[in-house]
Amino acid sequence: MVDPNVRPESMQRITTPELAKAFIDEQIKAIRAQVGDGKILLALSGGVDSSVCAALISKAVGKQLTCVHVNHGLLRKGEPEEVCRVFGEEFNVNLVYVDAVDRFLDKLAGVSDPETKRKIIGKEFIDVFAEEARKLDGVKFLAQGTIYPDILESKGVKAHHNVGGLPEDLKFELCEPVKLLYKDEVRVVGKELGLPDGMVFRQPFPGPGLGVRCTGAITRDRLNALREADAIVREEIGKLPVTPWQYFCSIPDLQSTGIKYDENGKGSRYMGWACVIRAVNTTDAVRVTVPEIPFAVLCKMRDEIVKIPGINRVLWDISEKPVATIEWE
Repeated sequence: MVDPNVRPESMQRITTPELAKAFIDEQIKAIRAQVGDGKILLALSGGVDSSVCAALISKAVGKQLTCVHVNHGLLRKGEPEEVCRVFGEEFNVNLVYVDAVDRFLDKLAGVSDPETKRKIIGKEFIDVFAEEARKLDGVKFLAQGTIYPDILESKGVKAHHNVGGLPEDLKFELCEPVKLLYKDEVRVVGKELGLPDGMVFRQPFPGPGLGVRCTGAITRDRLNALREADAIVREEIGKLPVTPWQYFCSIPDLQSTGIKYDENGKGSRYMGWACVIRAVNTTDAVRVTVPEIPFAVLCKMRDEIVKIPGINRVLWDISEKPVATIEWE
């Protein structure tokens, strides 16, 4: 008997638009056969996997799909707006936008332990998503952006979608149309579906979002500074002819002395944060190396980042894994 969660050895890798189109046509038939006239629900994070999943299912069953986008305040700059624009306007899906920023940040106030932060973010996401799910009638299916590495590494349950943690009264049948694809194949399919490059080629992003890059207890001012700095780093490194596998920045919960001048040229000392830029290359995320970034690019990022209120230093993290991890938390 063929295991539907095991990729057949004969399955051709999706590397071209033609192969992507054939895959899309095949999955549209499979989704329609599974869902019929039923309703389907998807937690749309705006990441590559969930976005491709949403676009594909929308193409198959249209308004039978409802996407829920939860803004927990830990997303990158412009992400909630892009999700609403792409799926609410361009793809015309049923999109439920939930502004839960205060709800999440209030729960995270004063919490510095990384694992505790992750648990709070995960639980709160489940609670918000479950509340929205209960407002909808007749939903029988839950779409999930599982991809093949998720099956290999976590037995098919993609943690940041929190499928395994839904309350007992929400029993949905899973619909996972891209579960046999690798990340690079998902991107090819996303391009063929018409998703914007900014979404298809988006940097890998941890489930807790900026919550693990604003290390220690999260404060709103430091989180806002991180969001602005992250946008600068992604824009400038993204212009390189060859970009690293992943690049981002963190703002640790520490301060150092800086100096600023008033309009009369008088200087005064103050305490500010350090922004740490990180870029890595890897094939498996088990071992990572640090690529060279042109010094002129580092200086350009520095000059823009120190304009952000509260930041007075820019550091370049050249640590490899092992011994350092990719993320700071």
